[in-house]
Amino acid sequence: MDLNGDRKARKQSSGNAVREEAHQTVQERYLQERNKRLRADGNDQYREPVGELAHFLDDPRSQMDGRVPVRDHVDFAFVGGGFAGLVTGAAIRREGLGTVRIVEKGSDVGGTWYWNRYPGAQCDTASMVYLPLLEETGHRPSEKYVHGPEILQHCQRIAQHFDLYDDALLSTEVTSLVWEENDGVWRIRTNRGDEFTATYVGVGTGPLHRPKLPGIPGIETFSGHTFHTSRWDYDYTGGNPDGAPLSGLRNRRVGIIGTGATAVQCVPHLARWSQELFVFQRTPSSIDVRNNQPIDAEWFASLPPGWQDEWLTNFTTLQTGGFAERDLVMDGWTDISQRIRDRMLEMNPSTLDRDAFLAAYRSADDDKMNEIRARVDAVVHDAATAERLKPWYRQLCKRPCFHDSYLDAFNQPNVRLIDTDGQGVERVVPSGVVVDGTLYELDLLVFATGFEVGTSFDRRSGFDPVGKSGQLLSERWNEGMTTLHGIHVNGFPNMFLVSPSQGANLISNIPHNLIEAATTIAMTIAHAQQTGRPTIEASEDAVANWVTMLREGNRRFGADPDCTPGYYNNEGQPESRLDQLSSLGYPDGPVAYFDYIADWRTRGNFAGLQFSPAATTDS
Repeated sequence: MDLNGDRKARKQSSGNAVREEAHQTVQERYLQERNKRLRADGNDQYREPVGELAHFLDDPRSQMDGRVPVRDHVDFAFVGGGFAGLVTGAAIRREGLGTVRIVEKGSDVGGTWYWNRYPGAQCDTASMVYLPLLEETGHRPSEKYVHGPEILQHCQRIAQHFDLYDDALLSTEVTSLVWEENDGVWRIRTNRGDEFTATYVGVGTGPLHRPKLPGIPGIETFSGHTFHTSRWDYDYTGGNPDGAPLSGLRNRRVGIIGTGATAVQCVPHLARWSQELFVFQRTPSSIDVRNNQPIDAEWFASLPPGWQDEWLTNFTTLQTGGFAERDLVMDGWTDISQRIRDRMLEMNPSTLDRDAFLAAYRSADDDKMNEIRARVDAVVHDAATAERLKPWYRQLCKRPCFHDSYLDAFNQPNVRLIDTDGQGVERVVPSGVVVDGTLYELDLLVFATGFEVGTSFDRRSGFDPVGKSGQLLSERWNEGMTTLHGIHVNGFPNMFLVSPSQGANLISNIPHNLIEAATTIAMTIAHAQQTGRPTIEASEDAVANWVTMLREGNRRFGADPDCTPGYYNNEGQPESRLDQLSSLGYPDGPVAYFDYIADWRTRGNFAGLQFSPAATTDS
């Protein structure tokens, strides 16, 4: 008889029972807090910046010139000058596939990092894996989590290194994208009067560029100064994105609505310079340790060729629950995943099924969130304020935040947390903001309310591609997104999508998805040109089979419906078929998808795609 084994089993069983009891207690609190925040209007609670709110879209850095409208042809056009456009343009250049034109509504490349120039803006995924093409451009990030200006400079570096500025159209928005079947080209029109054609087009109008506003009654009536964080007005606040003093706020009463990742980064700066700062909170963010540090130049120089691919694979493996000999990145993302993995082995090492994973996830997450709530108590001096800053939800219900100054800001005498107990601001009036009947008079009201996520493609992009036989993409997708590999759409030849959806769906490090898509697109076009069949289209059967596989696997980006409402879980509302399809990812996870797509593109037959000769126009 194995007495030691029996005692160990009883001890483990007892420990599991205690954990389960504690989990149930915490879960009850989570549900209470969630129910306070549920709204029947879901995503409709947000207002689109149009009409009298259209000024929230104005670009404070616009550099419109009087250029002559373009009338020409390019080999490859890309809509969007963020990471998606830059890495795809770079891949096309590396393959020597002809002229590349980026069309970008901002006055420079950068995408999200062009718009997000608020004070304190910073990446929350380690720069060694977040910044693409570091080896190719010879750049060493200055710190583990670089700040916004350096990220924008790296975007500009990529554009310069690969000559992507040469044919770019900046401060320009695409208004029409039409496939002309007789000529085998896309005809592109813009708001600047341009009309040109391209053999191939890429679309990378991701979700993080169109601001959204809260549907608070009266926001259009505020008589003070106001702006969205993605359109930060340094003329009013003073300072600049590099951290110069916000001296214009010394005698100002400032309010900020929104306490997500953006507010977490800019609140410490507003707290330092405002006469008074009011932080209006509906749901507190989860604030883990940032522990930023400089990157040593000598150590960086010692990294072997191919190091970034190694780091990307290591991060993705660990962050999605896989095993690696060591953690190269060592951040909050890999920490929680390794906790779950290790807890699963500790709780039931002989069982690696879904139930075991969920039990380990709950247990490890409870420990992590208890640590995060304990950190609030340790940092924030006022007990009542600390209690209101504690997040009562699972860590991955909302985007995790990492910061070492946000919580400290609430110890400053000029900073007040106005907690709305999950209900949000009551209304805005000309002189300020009303919460629970109390008026808070303000000189400046800042909206840190993020970008549109989950709205239709044509609404976010500003155009609706027209494919074969005059079919609109919105019509093709009227019941949901359908693609092959998240890249190709049947009926839309030579058009490529660059996003995480229906591919790896790796949300913790978006650029990794984009890099793999870009490489795939460039190799596909190279094959088409080499074989003399330049028209590329996914077959209907290949798309149907891919989407069926994704649906059966049901691995989706997003939090559970019982999480605190937010854009991770469709604001807590049931998802439509359209919502579900756009959030699907490869069933076996990001690492498996990256392996699959690398094998698919190197096999050389590009299964699922149909290649045909160039169109000929009758004379």
